Amino acid sequence: MRLDGVDSALLARALALAEQSIGLSDPNPRVGCVVHDASGELAGEGHTQQAGGPHAEVMALRDAAARGCDLRGGTAWVSLEPCAHHGRTPPCCDALIAAGLARVVIATTDPYPQVAGQGIARLRGAGVVVDVAQGEVARAARELNIGFFSRNLRGRPWVRMKVAASLDGRTALPDGSSQWITGPEARADGHRWRKRAGAVLTGIGTVLADDPRMDVRLVDSTLQPLRVVLDSRWRLPPSARMLQPPGDVLVVGAVSDASRMALLQAAGASTLLLPDASGRVDLAALLAHLAERGINELHVEAGATLNAALLAAGHIDEVLAYVAPKLLGAGRGIASLSPLADLAQAVGLQFVAHDLVGTDLRLQARMPGSDAFMA
Repeated sequence: MRLDGVDSALLARALALAEQSIGLSDPNPRVGCVVHDASGELAGEGHTQQAGGPHAEVMALRDAAARGCDLRGGTAWVSLEPCAHHGRTPPCCDALIAAGLARVVIATTDPYPQVAGQGIARLRGAGVVVDVAQGEVARAARELNIGFFSRNLRGRPWVRMKVAASLDGRTALPDGSSQWITGPEARADGHRWRKRAGAVLTGIGTVLADDPRMDVRLVDSTLQPLRVVLDSRWRLPPSARMLQPPGDVLVVGAVSDASRMALLQAAGASTLLLPDASGRVDLAALLAHLAERGINELHVEAGATLNAALLAAGHIDEVLAYVAPKLLGAGRGIASLSPLADLAQAVGLQFVAHDLVGTDLRLQARMPGSDAFMA
């Protein structure tokens, strides 16, 4: 339905609260809630905590209780449909009903099969007026949880490929030197995007060349993403910095080698054998596996070979590119794609955002139709 300005403003506030769940609530969605008493005065606010902890609605109700507010006849604005099932926590719709709220305004419905309209139905069945937003507010609520929607509606994470390149498309010099093409602001911003992800994916070539950590350290984060290394023949050294805390590591191979796998397990990594018919890691099966593990967003920071493989297989949903105002000439490219016979064969994307980050340009581009499930 079309909401008035007050509803839209308070849903926007709920979304701002929901953003505080980034790096905190995975695999649960990022949700915010605002509650007012019957006179229209602010009574409480909250956002979803770590998995197993209270959801946004409960946090807002607790805030209202701490302030001594009576919510009977009041209204709640929630950025996602309240849950209606017993998971790690009781149903949030029951908590809203018990509080005596007269109305609940929801930014968008929940795609999770055990909710998906049932929260709305339970609220209405208890006599609560429920209004559901449309248009830009609903779209913004889905965007904030694009990975959660992807995992529940497509059975795979939202896959974002991050690259840092010069203006002429070079990610490194011919000898592999790449530190640093972009500036410190862009590097910190890249860590903010890592923070959004349930997992960070790279290839063994990148690990052997750069010995990266692939964790979130330039911005604060309660959770660390799972670090995933594609390593068909288990070449990852047990001394690799990636195997150091914080965060868990999953090494995915394609050739059975019990001794090498045992070495990596002893160094603290989990291992997964996942070959395809050609003896490489099965990328589609990996995405399905990560979805089963509750990974909503997969952040790819890899070299040209793995980037090309993911692009060729149609597994990339979005490209996050930091472009430095530099010309490097000869060097390594973003993706080792096969030569094209015709320009019409080019991988086509659509720009969705562009921003200056320090001295660099951040571009977001999506594959056409990659977000069709969000409609």
